[in-house]
Amino acid sequence: MTAARDAEEQPTRPPLPPKLAAHPSVQAVLARRRTGAPGRPPAVIDAAWLRELCLAAGADDAAAVSLDHPDLADERQYAQSALPGTRTLIAMAVRMNRDNCRSPARSVANQEFHQTDEQANHAARSVTRALQDAGYRALNPSVGFPQEMDRFPRERIWVVAHKTVAVAAGLGVMGLHRNVIHPRFGSFVLLVTVLVDAEVSEYGQALDYNPCIDCKLCVAACPVGAIAKDGAFDALACTTHNYREFMSGFTDWAQTVADSEDAADYRSRVSDSESASMWQSLSSPPGYKSGYCLAVCPAGEDVLGPYLDDRRTFMDTVLRPLQDKKETLYVLPGSLAQEYARRRFPHKPVKEVTGGWQPPARRSASTDRETRTS
Repeated sequence: MTAARDAEEQPTRPPLPPKLAAHPSVQAVLARRRTGAPGRPPAVIDAAWLRELCLAAGADDAAAVSLDHPDLADERQYAQSALPGTRTLIAMAVRMNRDNCRSPARSVANQEFHQTDEQANHAARSVTRALQDAGYRALNPSVGFPQEMDRFPRERIWVVAHKTVAVAAGLGVMGLHRNVIHPRFGSFVLLVTVLVDAEVSEYGQALDYNPCIDCKLCVAACPVGAIAKDGAFDALACTTHNYREFMSGFTDWAQTVADSEDAADYRSRVSDSESASMWQSLSSPPGYKSGYCLAVCPAGEDVLGPYLDDRRTFMDTVLRPLQDKKETLYVLPGSLAQEYARRRFPHKPVKEVTGGWQPPARRSASTDRETRTS
């Protein structure tokens, strides 16, 4: 009776063309079906199995969220474009080593960021492979770069907004510094997402509280004033400095090279350390200039203890070394960031850059000829 009903529920497939039906690979697939080999996977993925899969792959926390979640309305078209049929987004968090991120030696911090990036990418790829082997369609977009540069600058270049997904899945809450704060691990996490074409038996729930303790240390640490006490955020100031050696800063540097008359002129515009730093970011993963807002954040149950024990010592050992560091701050001319940096950090050299946001004015051919012959 059950076998008869199962047979009735099997979809009727159109007959295969004789040449295709005779192919050895086709015959092998059909033979497996006749012997009762596993067919379609369960329509709903077991949440406990999925969580264990993510943790075994290297994630430190994981939760799923339906693509129909109201907070993911802006993600749907991009998710469906990347993986048609996406039903669920799996958010995973991977921990970073805190003191590496806090080091004034930014090579140490940057290595930590990029190593954790790779760990998160590997974890997501492993989960995607396991879901594929179980019979599902799954896809893992990159944690950061590479991204969809063919879209730039018309629309966003990332496939999925990992922070938005993580918050909707309940892995944390967006803090004043615009990083997701995990309730246990605090700000010291990197996020990654896996798309899958199935529902999950249980979805994560958004946190009912904010792990941020409102200490405002991120405000005090930011060297260009991108974070305000009232919650305002100057994204342009942040990206101009912190992402100096990423897309926009590289564009500005390349334009400086193109605009320089000769090597001497170039070296009058770009210091030896800046050239070396840009070379390093071109030969290795690009370096963040700051990230101090994340470094000083004491939120999270695993992180909070030293701050509660002795706040003065915490600020002396975590916040002040970053504030005291002598380093070049990159700002747009006439910006609030420029005024803030000069007033708040007079010991840090301030350099005006275009940020690569606007193309330079094109010189006329006659002006070019006059410049070359003068």
